[in-house]
Amino acid sequence: MNLATEDIYKELSVLTATGEAEQMSRLLRNHHALSQVITTLIILVVSILLATVLVYFAVNVVSTRVQQEDLSVTNAHIWVNAAGKAEGAILVSNIGGRDVVINQIEVRGVPCPWTNALYLYANTTIPDPGLTQQLPYQTYPVAAGSVISNGTQLFANKLVVAAGQLVLPSGDVMVIYINSPQSVSINDIGTTIGITVFSAQAMYYQETNVQAAPPA
Repeated sequence: MNLATEDIYKELSVLTATGEAEQMSRLLRNHHALSQVITTLIILVVSILLATVLVYFAVNVVSTRVQQEDLSVTNAHIWVNAAGKAEGAILVSNIGGRDVVINQIEVRGVPCPWTNALYLYANTTIPDPGLTQQLPYQTYPVAAGSVISNGTQLFANKLVVAAGQLVLPSGDVMVIYINSPQSVSINDIGTTIGITVFSAQAMYYQETNVQAAPPA
């Protein structure tokens, strides 16, 4: 082999090595580019998952709060007539996001029998005029029928005797009258006592001064 031929083979070897190097460089560049794409996709997927979890958590918290039980016990009264017979009245509003079952009513810590309780659902759409007034004393014993004040019917619905636990849907208002709370006597006129409404989840307390019943 002459010198010229050797030079040609050397040049061919250099060119071959250079081509392999360039090919390897291209493969490495493609490998790095592919890694960057995969990394970007992983970051995007993780970000979306985290955002989804946060949104789900926020919706769950808001839904739980919206559905929370909350009763408002107002317009509480206890009257005692000259014969020592007591009569009570309260207005219970369900201002929470879930329906509530009233399990028990106590006056001064003593449960009132359901047979002594009468109730009605107030109309909040019109609304009933009794919702903006104090609940009036009714001739003892309170009987099923209309709630009257100075000859005017305050509520569209009429009182009915409770057969047991009372269901108060969300957004509704209930008027409850109680005959003969066992813990109240004529000697309690002028004192402050409490009326407690119990549900399965909580208790709601309202105080009132015992009043003398208006003369018949």
